[in-house]
Amino acid sequence: MKKIWTLKKIKRLFQLPLLELLFLSQTIHRKNFSPNTLQISTLLSIKTGSCPEDCKYCPQSARYKTNIKKEKLLELKTVLLEAKKAKLSGSDRFCLGAAWKSPSEKNMPYLEKIIKKIKNMGMETCMTLGSLTNLQAKKLANAGLDFYNHNLDTSPKFYKNIITTRKYEDRLKTLEIVRKNGIKVCSGGIIGLGETMQDRIELLVELSNLSIPPESIPINMLVRTKGTPMENNQTIDPFEFIRVIAVARVILPSSYIRLSAGRKNMNEQTQAMCFMAGANSVFYGCKLLTTKNPDKENDLKLFKKLGLNFKNTKINKESNYFNTIKTNKENNTKKLYYNATI
Repeated sequence: MKKIWTLKKIKRLFQLPLLELLFLSQTIHRKNFSPNTLQISTLLSIKTGSCPEDCKYCPQSARYKTNIKKEKLLELKTVLLEAKKAKLSGSDRFCLGAAWKSPSEKNMPYLEKIIKKIKNMGMETCMTLGSLTNLQAKKLANAGLDFYNHNLDTSPKFYKNIITTRKYEDRLKTLEIVRKNGIKVCSGGIIGLGETMQDRIELLVELSNLSIPPESIPINMLVRTKGTPMENNQTIDPFEFIRVIAVARVILPSSYIRLSAGRKNMNEQTQAMCFMAGANSVFYGCKLLTTKNPDKENDLKLFKKLGLNFKNTKINKESNYFNTIKTNKENNTKKLYYNATI
């Protein structure tokens, strides 16, 4: 029977001494996952900028003056080349994002074709395209889409302070449509928007009490971007972020919890504690849509220090990915680290 998490129960978890909370979350993590294995995803922006939404954290909004380079839909061959690179580097899931309020019908055949082509490569697929109608979700599902990302971002109460062009109920409706059509759900939030601990608790209550909890939960640390209304937000204490990861693991024991945006600004020790707290997925590659991500060389060094392996065991065995650092320096003939928005 599914456990129902209340505000009171989750608040008690947040109030635990951090080391006790980490022991609890790691214990639960080990019951459900291999403690030394990471699920690796790569995220590509297939259409960048000019988004009509007013998300105050997002540099892709047309309402803010940022240095984001606007790009039209990428050509299919470009997308497939990046997917192939991602697979060779160890990713088992290729995620595609477009800066839309929702996809237009004219773009659906393009999206369906991308899904089928990438699935034929042996990779999982995920998309984040904004709101979906039932018919659009059905088309994506029939094409073979594995996951759909649509973050709740924050608590229902605080949400109106972040976004006014879309209601919280709209996001929940899209998640319901996605689930009804047999697509797995990827949904999480952003820490550092100016929210309180209570907002974080309420966000986790929403995620845990969905009809079926999200299979994938990205937890982002706000990346402050010049030109957005949140460029001067306070930097959050890393221990606060680690605590959110740990509580998420306790209440969502079978979900993959992904370190997403903001990892570039985390030191190795913070990332290690997040993995100890129960995070077991990362975005891998130079960029997350338009946000900088740790370069692959540094990631590989860190994963090796921590003894972490990729979920894609075939890549682990055949490609010996930890040697790509050495190979890159010796050969110096191919650029192994690419800009995922090109």
